[in-house]
Amino acid sequence: MTQAASQNDDMAMTDDNDLLAVLKLIAERAGKVILAYYVEGEDIEIRSKDDSSPVTAADEAAETFILEALAKLTPEIPVISEEAASAGKTPDVTGNRFWLVDPLDGTKEFISRNGEFTVNIALIEDGQPIAGVVHAPAMAMTWAGICEKDGTARCRYSETDKPEIDIRTREIPESGAVVVASRRHGSGEELDNFLKDYKVGEMVSAGSSLKFCLVASGRADVYPRFGRTMEWDTAAGHAVLRAAGGQVFTHDGNPLGYGKNEIYENPYFYALGKA
Repeated sequence: MTQAASQNDDMAMTDDNDLLAVLKLIAERAGKVILAYYVEGEDIEIRSKDDSSPVTAADEAAETFILEALAKLTPEIPVISEEAASAGKTPDVTGNRFWLVDPLDGTKEFISRNGEFTVNIALIEDGQPIAGVVHAPAMAMTWAGICEKDGTARCRYSETDKPEIDIRTREIPESGAVVVASRRHGSGEELDNFLKDYKVGEMVSAGSSLKFCLVASGRADVYPRFGRTMEWDTAAGHAVLRAAGGQVFTHDGNPLGYGKNEIYENPYFYALGKA
């Protein structure tokens, strides 16, 4: 039995109320798998995928763990995951529900050892994320949201006894919006044109899906993205933000949806704390 398989033995879901708790457990254990490769002073072996993006053994090991866990949790629900999709393995998701998984979002942040990488797991129904978890292993932080009724979103320090806290988006303050941009794709004429509609109080940068979590936590107000992203990059953060009272729109004003096309590529979008 593999280590991942043995760790998954206690992850069978008993009822729907357990969903978020189990997803947090899966994401945090996947984070431990990743941190085993994140050892100071040791080289990180890097390979390039067909699209020239980097991949490491940590990406692959975390994905193996998560796929085994989800297969045990919900064997009837198909999973779209980044590394499997990059290898051409994409199951039919024409049914009502499917998982979207990015086992290590922010591989470049992982390689640069700045800590801003995450584990992303989201459940999609009717083209929208209905539950999701974002875990930042190096920060020992987890954000989770389930989009029922008014939604519930929480964050916690995963390595301490501190209790979870509820998070909500905020109204843009009079001093101006805090705009969060990608650490590696954060500037340009398109962004400048978009921000003409806002009074900007501060610009901050962050990697991976942490940008959604900043907006969901009321620490930022808008996250515009002009650049290539895939559905597994955004779905978990979108779920947390949606549960916290925010939304994500394409630049033509429609809600960002999932299962849009066969390659799972997003259009440009912007995330708002208060629409």
